[in-house]
Amino acid sequence: MFSERLDTSRITIQRSLKWVLVAQAILAALLVLSHLQAQWTPGGGGNDALPSGPTTPGDQVRHYDPSRSFPDFMRTPAPSTVKIPGDMPPRLQFEVIDRGELGEAIFLKGRISSGDAERFTSFLASLEEAPKVVSLHSPGGNVSEAFEIGRSLGAAELDTAMMPGLVCLSSCPYIFAAGVNRSASKDAALGMHQHYYDTPGYMPVFLAVEEIQYGQGETMEYLIEMGIDPGLMVHSLNTPPKEIYILVEDELLGTRLVTEILD
Repeated sequence: MFSERLDTSRITIQRSLKWVLVAQAILAALLVLSHLQAQWTPGGGGNDALPSGPTTPGDQVRHYDPSRSFPDFMRTPAPSTVKIPGDMPPRLQFEVIDRGELGEAIFLKGRISSGDAERFTSFLASLEEAPKVVSLHSPGGNVSEAFEIGRSLGAAELDTAMMPGLVCLSSCPYIFAAGVNRSASKDAALGMHQHYYDTPGYMPVFLAVEEIQYGQGETMEYLIEMGIDPGLMVHSLNTPPKEIYILVEDELLGTRLVTEILD
């Protein structure tokens, strides 16, 4: 199934390698600058002058707060048929929901935490007849767990869908990318940023860069496996972890992250 997606995506090895080199160069530069700033700038500082409210093309970066279930950049509330808590659950919760005329869907909500991939596999196995669509509402979290959940979802040949008023941020789009068909409401939000890397301050810069390069290589391999243009990574690499870059329609369709935009 994945090999068919790869054939149709027409992603060349040369193009992938180009993005690897670009990713490594940007990450190395950012890490060195961050390291120097931490050493020479007392008190840290930072850029807090980010706009708020709904995004528009060219104005797509917002503050990232993984605790909020409904960020201020969202235009539309979630459907009344979906129960959304005020704060994001600390780990993924799984349930089957009724989307009315769209039929049932498996609904994943909350942060992606260690052990969630195994829990998701068990949940799928517990369903007598699993819906063929997975809907998401998550601020992201553990990247490796997102990859595992995505591969389980892909192996089951499920579709993914983003409903109005729901968000899929940080590592969550990697789960979304695994759907055979991937639809998103124009009033949903898919966003990316640099991954969080828990590297101690005393770690030499070259070792931290090596670790980051390895993680970016895994990410690129995963995207290619799912038939997604690895150029998608540019948006995450250019956005600091405390910010989030909300993808617009042209970017969603152009990178093949989304196969259909719904009104």
